[in-house]
Amino acid sequence: MNAETPISMPIPGHIDPVPVPRAITPRADGRSDLMGLAREDIAALLEAAGLDRKQAKLRSKQLFHWIYHRGVTDFDAMTDIAKPMRPWLAERFVIGRPEIVEAQVSSDGTRKWLLRTDDGQDYEMVFIPDADRGTLCISSQVGCTLNCRFCHTGTMRLVRNLTPGEIVGQVMLARDALGEWPKGAMDRLDEDEDAAAYTADGRLLTNIVLMGMGEPLYNFDHVRDAMKVVMHGDGLALSKRRITLSTSGVVPMMARCGEEIGVNLAVSLHAVTKEVRDEIVPLNRKYGLEQLLQACADYPGASNARRITFEYVMLKDKNDSDDDARELVRLLKGYGLPAKVNLIPFNPWPGAAYECSDPDRIKRFSDIVFEGGISAPVRTPRGRDIMAACGQLKSASEKKSRAELDRLAEEKQAALG
Repeated sequence: MNAETPISMPIPGHIDPVPVPRAITPRADGRSDLMGLAREDIAALLEAAGLDRKQAKLRSKQLFHWIYHRGVTDFDAMTDIAKPMRPWLAERFVIGRPEIVEAQVSSDGTRKWLLRTDDGQDYEMVFIPDADRGTLCISSQVGCTLNCRFCHTGTMRLVRNLTPGEIVGQVMLARDALGEWPKGAMDRLDEDEDAAAYTADGRLLTNIVLMGMGEPLYNFDHVRDAMKVVMHGDGLALSKRRITLSTSGVVPMMARCGEEIGVNLAVSLHAVTKEVRDEIVPLNRKYGLEQLLQACADYPGASNARRITFEYVMLKDKNDSDDDARELVRLLKGYGLPAKVNLIPFNPWPGAAYECSDPDRIKRFSDIVFEGGISAPVRTPRGRDIMAACGQLKSASEKKSRAELDRLAEEKQAALG
C-alpha cells in the first residue's frame, strides 16, 4: 500500500448492518399462512391455487374481513363463505398466531409475552394498560444490532428480521388475549354496528408502539407492509395517529417512513453531545446529531399537532446535568422542531454499566426543559418486576446456535409428521 492510499477505518460495533435473513422454515404441512398478508396478496395466493381472478378477489375480501376484523382463525366459522369452499381453504391455508412460550403479568398490570416463531426464534411483546389508553409495544426483529449500551436488548446479537405476519401476529395475539373481537356472525350484525366495531373507541388496546426488540427502520419493508395491514380500514383499522415508530436514528430511512407509513415518529436521542451519544448510541458515529435532527425537521407530516417525540433515558452523571438540559432545549429549538421529550428513568438489568439518575435530578432536568418551552414529562416505569420496562426486553434467542435451531426445526417437523 502506498502512502497516498486512503485507509477506511471501520467503526466499532454493529451499527449499519446488512442482515442476510435466514430463510423462513416452510410449514411441514405445506400450507401457506395468510397472517400479515394484504388483501391483494391473499387474492394472488387464491388465484395461484386455482380460483379465477374474479372469484379470488371476492374471497380475498371476505377472508381479509374475517382474519383482521373478526380475529377468526377457523375457516369453518366464516359464515358467508360457501360450505364446500371452507375445507378447500383449510387444505391449502392457515391463519397463524405466534406461539406463546410464556406470559407474565406485572404487579402494575403490565403484561409481557415471550413468543416463538415457527423456526424456533424467540421475541417479546408488552401490553401497558392505562386509564385512558392501552399501548401494545411490539418487536420488529429477533435481537438487535445497534448495541445501545443502556439497553438490555442491545446486548443480543441480531438473529433475523420478523416477517409482516410475525409483526401483525403480535397485534392479533393481544386482541385475542384481551377478548376484543366483535361477537356474533357477520350476517347478523347491521351495518351501523359493524362499522362502529372498526374504531378503537371503548377498546383496551388503543395504541401501538414499535419500541420492542429491534430497530424498525432496519426492517423497513416488513414493518411498512405490516403497518399497512394494521391500518387498513376493513380490518384492524388502527389510525396512523395511534401508531408510533421509534428509531435510534437511521437517517436515510426516516423520510421514507414518513412518506410510506405516515405514523408518528419517536427518536431515541438520549444525549446532546457527540462524545456521550457516540458511547451510548453507537449509531451516532455514522449518523451524527446534526444529521439526525435535520432528518427530524424534514420528517413528512411533523407539525405542532403531530410532534416528534424524543426519548431520553436518564443516566446518573452521564447525560443528566443542568447543562445537558439546556443544550437539549437549544438543539431542538435551533432546528425549529415540533417536539416533546419523554424522560425515561433508566430501567436496570443484570450487568448494566449505568445507574438511574436520582429522582430530584430528573425533576430538575424536566423543569429546565419545560421552562425552555418544550414539554418534558417523566415516564413512569412500568413492568420492571417482570423485565418488561423500556430497555429491558431480551429473549433467549442469542443462546441458540445454528445447529441447535436446525435440531429444533427437525424435532418440530418430526412431531408434526
